[in-house]
Amino acid sequence: MGNWPLLSLVTFLPLLGAGIIFCITGRKEMVARNARWAALWVSLFTFAASLILWIRFDPRSADFQFVEKAPWIPEFGIFYHMGVDGISMFFVLLSTFLTPICVLASWKAIETRVKEYMIAFLVLETLMVGMFCALDLILFYVFFEGVLIPMFLIIGVWGGARRVYAAFKFFLFTLLGSVLMLLAIIFLFYQAGTTDLPTVMGLKLPLAVQIPLWLAFFASFAVKVPMWPVHTWLPDAHVEAPTAGSVILAGVLLKMGAYGFLRFSLPIMPLASEYFAPLVFVLSCIAVVYTSLVALAQEDMKKLIAYSSVAHMGFVTIGIFTFNAQGLQGAIYQMLSHGIVSAALFLCVGVVYDRIHSREIARYGGLVHRMPKYALVFMIFTLASVGLPGLSGFVGEILVLVGAYQANTWVAFFATTGLILGAAYALWLYRRVIFGELTKEDLKSILDLDWREIAIFAPLVLMTVWMGIYPASFLDLIAPSVEKLIANYQTAIGGAKAAALSVGR
Repeated sequence: MGNWPLLSLVTFLPLLGAGIIFCITGRKEMVARNARWAALWVSLFTFAASLILWIRFDPRSADFQFVEKAPWIPEFGIFYHMGVDGISMFFVLLSTFLTPICVLASWKAIETRVKEYMIAFLVLETLMVGMFCALDLILFYVFFEGVLIPMFLIIGVWGGARRVYAAFKFFLFTLLGSVLMLLAIIFLFYQAGTTDLPTVMGLKLPLAVQIPLWLAFFASFAVKVPMWPVHTWLPDAHVEAPTAGSVILAGVLLKMGAYGFLRFSLPIMPLASEYFAPLVFVLSCIAVVYTSLVALAQEDMKKLIAYSSVAHMGFVTIGIFTFNAQGLQGAIYQMLSHGIVSAALFLCVGVVYDRIHSREIARYGGLVHRMPKYALVFMIFTLASVGLPGLSGFVGEILVLVGAYQANTWVAFFATTGLILGAAYALWLYRRVIFGELTKEDLKSILDLDWREIAIFAPLVLMTVWMGIYPASFLDLIAPSVEKLIANYQTAIGGAKAAALSVGR
């Protein structure tokens, strides 16, 4: 497979699958069944193809690998340019890993417009993978914004009672920042004469130019993370989205903003990134503490997990703007861990919602007596979310805390406070749902996990334990790209300080 365009194959195979599903005709039941199976097999093949990226990835290199470059709009210096490094490769794998799980999770939950639903999910997978692979600013923007369309439809068509409100709120929140980012991309194009990302990264822009550019990108990325106070769309979107929609939203889409900081803000605008780091720290600390307290007051399971996602992503933004190896590697690891664990927690909510059709915490209690397998799975992911050593959540959090302590001890203090509050709301939720007396009549006949649900949770449990016990298998591939990013950042900061000193003389 030496000459195969592997990234294009992984990116566009789901789109081909969506085209195949579109052509399926026949009786309604037959179409639904064939659409489910086609989506599952296509997503599994895509995941298998993406594993080749990991197998063939050179862990010693900090450069982009599997690079594909072809003219797209050559007269304007716009290329179809794809590639992955240690930062982006695992996000491609995360996207392809979660998609077949989402298809399985929707097997019985989605009964209307199944064909269109599966098409939306496969198109969404193409856009997610393409966004993490894109090495051209315009190509990135197309994928980055394109993700909104299938997600808007998934929430708006197959969501809950207030699905239209939640879908429009999700769409409009993300739209304004994206317009500002497009203006910034146009400015960079005029500066560099191309939208090729490696070329744009080589620009040496003065601080006065970097500041408005950074703010324009920040407006888009902060909403996607989401950072406080532009996080309010997330709980509504999660509550109204179908279970698989919540899985992708928490597992992959929240990582798009943080990935944008790593791929664009730090390399292209290092001086502005340092200038605004205190602002990011303040907003992140507020997010970690405030949303953890809000989570403690929730009565809806999905809303509680949604607010916990904002707190966990606060850890990520703290780690990114520490500008040291521990903080950056911890932020990337935390994103990967959160992608697995939060996705699994939403699936856990989906299991009981499919049976009882309620997400109210007070509606449950004593499930361990009827659902011991479910109680075990839910416990593993709750403890991973809390950051128990030996599970994936611990590694990212401890690295971020070490990096934050080097950058600012107060930031480390507030982040640690968030850990304590996180344990409080997660364990409170688990106790209320799983333990206690089984008093409610309809819960006395509730069924434990079936084979399909066990097949969904097994790979997630495996990944959570693997990432907790053997983090080197991930960190060794991430480290060279992080070191290169830090070296370029320090060179830019050093050059700016030297220039300031020479002017002072």
